[in-house]
Amino acid sequence: MITFKSRGNWDITTRFLERAKKGINIRSLDKYGRQGVAALRSATPVDTGLTSQSWYYQVTQKKGLVEIVFLNSNVQNGIPIAIILQYGHGTRNGGYVQGRDYINPAIQPIFDKIVEDAWREVTRG
Repeated sequence: MITFKSRGNWDITTRFLERAKKGINIRSLDKYGRQGVAALRSATPVDTGLTSQSWYYQVTQKKGLVEIVFLNSNVQNGIPIAIILQYGHGTRNGGYVQGRDYINPAIQPIFDKIVEDAWREVTRG
């Protein structure tokens, strides 16, 4: 059997959990969206510039969930160009173009900042 005793009250814990439940302000995600698009644009390999200029984001809120999604609208013949730049692709004559991991390093600092700011918001006194 496990028993535990507590003295005092749970005010601090309750306050922390209430702030955590509210989460990050959805409007502040627009700021991160703009920063993410800027980071992706500057990191995207440039040939014509179309792929780098085609980044955008969407913030959606569903029951108990807020998400920010980064998208790229440059699709040629049904192929998302940003993805083949990231992972590589075959060529018409049987060759292969190696992909370059540019998305993850560009966007990771934005995700880290979201986590840092959210944690600061929930833990502030």
